[in-house]
Amino acid sequence: MTMHNRLDPELAGPLEAWRKATKGGINLHDIPAARKLMDELAVAQMAKAQPIEGISSVDRRVPGPSGAPDVFVRIYQPTDRPSILPALLWIHGGGYVLGSVERDDLLAKHLAKVGQCVVASVEYRLAPEHPFPGPVEDCYAALKWLVAHSTALGVNKSRIAIGGASAGGGLAAGLALLTRDRAEVELAFQLLIYPMIDDRNIVSASATVPDTFVWTRENNLMGWRALLGREPGGADVSPYAAAARATDLKGLAPAYIPVGDLDLFLDENITYAQRLLAAGVPTELHVYHGAFHGFNGFVPNAEISRRFNSERDNALKRMLHR
Repeated sequence: MTMHNRLDPELAGPLEAWRKATKGGINLHDIPAARKLMDELAVAQMAKAQPIEGISSVDRRVPGPSGAPDVFVRIYQPTDRPSILPALLWIHGGGYVLGSVERDDLLAKHLAKVGQCVVASVEYRLAPEHPFPGPVEDCYAALKWLVAHSTALGVNKSRIAIGGASAGGGLAAGLALLTRDRAEVELAFQLLIYPMIDDRNIVSASATVPDTFVWTRENNLMGWRALLGREPGGADVSPYAAAARATDLKGLAPAYIPVGDLDLFLDENITYAQRLLAAGVPTELHVYHGAFHGFNGFVPNAEISRRFNSERDNALKRMLHR
């Protein structure tokens, strides 16, 4: 059975429309052009979306890693809120080379509303201009700032989660390892949405190795090459860059990992979930049949996307307010 035959019927038409709008998909051979195109598509999509009421936001610049620039963070919170709330540090996706706080604005508002939490969305530096460890260190700086200012923000510092989708999920997984090892911050939960966590998953597409929709094998190779500043898949890649490289997963925060079965990251996500469970980390893994990478944002009204988003939202609420 081909991948097209396995595709959820509600996702097929919008996927084809996206391929036409992007002239065949994301092309990372020209990263500035790819950024411009994806930003334009995101602006058009956000213009059609319903506004999210009852959430306010404020922009901050917080101290960056030692010797690095300040980090831009957008703070979201319910306008009608109790004095203390849990918090989510949100990390946008984009293959380590694309994306922004602005592009995730509606999602961050949604998560603040359904999770009844403060969301701090991080504008980490992008590769290839800023390879590892810059991006994850920016996220760590934002997390430390969030904890240090928890009283002023009305945040319960014992109920802080981290999360992201795709490369954002990869950064969140690396950040969870970094946070455990530095032992300065206690995390309550990690929300790893189809995370990009294994730089060894770079085999080229072939007759026996089919390509995947939206995020291709070629894109994956280029994203990892940009982040690492060298060819991926070799020796001595830090687990803070590629969490699948970690040899010890004990003591990490509970994890929630959802992924489609037509996603390039399916195998690495299943393997990571199994290893987390084996290490005694409470972990939920959800696999969605007929779903490709990022489908829930592409086609939010499809039944499978509504189910995916609802289960994600419920997991966030459950883990933040337990």
